Parts: sequence; structure tokens; C-alpha cells
Amino acid sequence: MAEIARVLKTEETLCVLDIGATSASNIRFFTERGHRIYSQDLLEASTDPALVMSNEQGLPTLDSKKFLEENLAYPNTHFDLVFCWNLADYMDESLVKPVIGRLWSVMKPGAMLVAFFHTREAGPDAPYYRYHITGNDMLEMHALNAKPGARKDRSSHGNFTL
Repeated sequence: MAEIARVLKTEETLCVLDIGATSASNIRFFTERGHRIYSQDLLEASTDPALVMSNEQGLPTLDSKKFLEENLAYPNTHFDLVFCWNLADYMDESLVKPVIGRLWSVMKPGAMLVAFFHTREAGPDAPYYRYHITGNDMLEMHALNAKPGARKDRSSHGNFTL
């Protein structure tokens, strides 16, 4: 967060992309500082039943091409800062590589990508978090249920200084 705080001290208007669970406080945090923020909940978007198709072996998979046509449809080199949070740990594996590839194309040269990853298999019951930036060096986390169709807020949350 210290590096993010340094980036946020700029006088320039930054273009920010938040692709985790939508956070009104993040939108407010950036707009109050004069930055432009785009927010897309890609985990929620990835649960669209219209994305399901069969792969070469006849097994169900998600159509990454269709997913990217409908999501992350931004011009190349558009964003200064992208918050991916822990999305890659919870998104369907067939979408992770294409999404990361698209993120690199929509980021400006020298842009920053913020992402968190589990260091080992977290298991199906590991909480998915909504992250709220509450200050230049403060991050609040709220656990959500990551199972498609059952994403309700849980009462557990934590505040962290990074």
C-alpha cells in the first residue's frame, strides 16, 4: 500500500480499474481525489450461464472469448492503476489467463497491478473478500461467499494497515 500511496500523491488525474466486488467506498475514495474509477465485478460476471460451452473433450468450460467481449472492453493503455485483489484465486481457471492478458493490454506502460494470491490451495470454503480502501495506507476487508448464486455478505471483516 505504501507504493500505492506514493502513486496517489500525484497531481495528475489517474485512471483506475477495480475488478473485484463493487465497493462504494473505493469509488468515493478515488473520485474525491479527482481520479476516474471504473468498477466491474468480474467474478459475478463470470457466473453468467450464457458463457458455458463444451470444450474439445465435451466437458463444460467457460467461453473466454465471449467473456472478454462482454467485459474489460476498454481501450489499450487506458489505466494507471488496476485492482485485481484476490480475483484470480476464485475465478474459473479457464478465464484467469485471458483476463490477465487483457489487463496487461488495457494498462498504461508503467501502470500498477495490485493482486493478492493464496500461497497454497485455499479450498472451496475460503472466503472471497470485498476490499475497501479507507486511507492511503489502510485497507478494510469484508468476507463474501464466493459460491456462484450464493454471494451474501458475511459478518466477518478486518482492518489492515499495509
